[in-house]
Amino acid sequence: MRGSATARDRAAGPRRIRRTAGVLGSAALLLPLLGAAPSAAGPSAASASARALQSAFVSAAAEYHVPPSVLLAVSYLQSRWDAHGGVPSVTGGYGPMHLTDARTALADAPPHHSEGTEDARGDSARVPLHPQTALPVNSALPARLRTLPRAAELTGLPAERLRTDPAANVAGGAALLAAAQRDLGEPLSADPADWYGAVARFSGADDGATAAAYANDVYDVLRTGEERTTDAGQQIALAPQPGLAPDTGQLTRTGLRTLRADGTECPQTVSCEWLPAPYEEFGEGDYGNHDLGDRPASQSIRYIVIHDTEGTWEGVLNLVRDPAYVSWNYTLRSTDGHIAQHVKAKDVAWHSGNWYVNAKSIGLEHEGFLADPDAWYTEAMYRSSARLVAYLAKKYDIPLDRQHILGHDTVPGPTTSTVPGMHTDPGPYWDWRHYFELLGRPFEPRAGGNGAVVTIRPAYATNQPLYTGCVTAGRPCAAHGSSEVRLYSDHDEKSALIKDIGLGTTPTAGVNDLSSRVSTGQQYAVADRHGDWTAIWYLGQKAWFKDPKKSPAAVPASGRVVTPKAGLTSVPVYGRAYPEASAYPTGVPAQTVSPLPYRLLAGQKYVVGDELPGEYFYAVTFATGSHRVVTGKDLYYEIQFGHRVAFVRAADVRVAQSGG
Repeated sequence: MRGSATARDRAAGPRRIRRTAGVLGSAALLLPLLGAAPSAAGPSAASASARALQSAFVSAAAEYHVPPSVLLAVSYLQSRWDAHGGVPSVTGGYGPMHLTDARTALADAPPHHSEGTEDARGDSARVPLHPQTALPVNSALPARLRTLPRAAELTGLPAERLRTDPAANVAGGAALLAAAQRDLGEPLSADPADWYGAVARFSGADDGATAAAYANDVYDVLRTGEERTTDAGQQIALAPQPGLAPDTGQLTRTGLRTLRADGTECPQTVSCEWLPAPYEEFGEGDYGNHDLGDRPASQSIRYIVIHDTEGTWEGVLNLVRDPAYVSWNYTLRSTDGHIAQHVKAKDVAWHSGNWYVNAKSIGLEHEGFLADPDAWYTEAMYRSSARLVAYLAKKYDIPLDRQHILGHDTVPGPTTSTVPGMHTDPGPYWDWRHYFELLGRPFEPRAGGNGAVVTIRPAYATNQPLYTGCVTAGRPCAAHGSSEVRLYSDHDEKSALIKDIGLGTTPTAGVNDLSSRVSTGQQYAVADRHGDWTAIWYLGQKAWFKDPKKSPAAVPASGRVVTPKAGLTSVPVYGRAYPEASAYPTGVPAQTVSPLPYRLLAGQKYVVGDELPGEYFYAVTFATGSHRVVTGKDLYYEIQFGHRVAFVRAADVRVAQSGG
């Protein structure tokens, strides 16, 4: 509870439209545009099979009089055309069109497992998790969570088929779009520009701002075009229409409520509302659920921390409005990317499990579950999140790299005792490579040949390491693409996994076991190479990962690295960059500069992410009069030490440029 600074550090009758010869003809003419036209000699059986879903889009568009490009663009924003094997998303969405049937999904879902319960402020006490945050099965579901039953009414297709058959799912999406167009009194036009209002309504949003942000994203996809191979091996293409200008005036005829964005700190390209976390006193001298500050005037903001909620939107919003719980700055909804802001950037939310990181970061919670590989995040949420992060990074001068855009799983434990309890979200299924492409900072090679530094960058879809414990302890998780690469003690997959001495356990393939994993975008100094294997310096040891030339798990990079100064056999590693004792003024207790159980050894190198002075935000009372930011003279380097970042004192190490 707040008295011991505990809460602050806890992360805490259907009518179908029949096909007409004219519409079918126009759809057939569009096949070359969509990349689905057969060759003169006729496609091979394998090629035809790989394009079956593309054909399904064309057929559904013809049957329901929807422009094929609009149907494809909507589906891309929902799922990037993936079917996920008929498994529902976090919000109960199925198939390429993300048709939602949340009641069925919740009833059939396995139990979710939290990734930990560490103190979110980063002190020492631990607290029990808050009660279940999932939406009760018997609750009234909002329209955005029940589009599949409506699609079943419109198409006459069984709900089960809409959930499991991608072609039927696409037909359901087309029927919903056509119905929305008719409801708006608009013609079933062949011109994509005439479908803006229907696309906005398809989002399921109940307010105009969210619906407009969703529709704008769809039309961005239409203008830029997309092409990819789906999780089921389907080749889908959408040609760009750069001059497309939709009739945005249709939004006024949707009847959606006006969303007030007063007080929010969001870019205009997303939908955002202010749902404040409470700053309240309760109990005996206790308060919650964040601290008032004056950032960036009082101290810089250097990090953005990516979380997943481990609960559904409705339940999670109840948590952040509980003064006795923890807080974060923003929550993002999976179905449409809508954002709720809870804590101003000037103030310090209690979200990361490390008070130093809390004081210098902004926390974003994304609706999702770490241990459900197919409870997938929508493209709408990825794009909304990337726009928010890009906006915040520009506003507060935060570098767009993995040393500053942290996963909660890369935040270090502030002290040795806290290391085992640190959270592991958003986990191995968050697509960091795609996320940074959306941020405009793709992980490209930055050096030639076999560089001395590498950036981890596996192919997400085909990189499928074995994980266990998603549903049952020790049992394999469903095969799924992953952002992470496994580390071994030798250049052999039969060798032992790398051990993290801070965890004090034998390493496993557990989905929450970070001891022997690196993540996309992280950078490490190369220690050795052997055939198809690369070794990096990791947690004070040489760690090997498979890195074949035909399908590399990393790309060459360059950057600054640190190593112990001459004459030192090792130097301590820290989980927070606190000032030296002499920097603290009267009335502010000096904080212990406590090393973690690791050492940076002579001869080893680690990539530098930042250089910064020791800093501590003293805020232990509800009244802000005693709050102080203490800045020291000691300098620290943030380094990529293991799966998590860490800090070393500048006085202990020397810096060199490497990999260029």
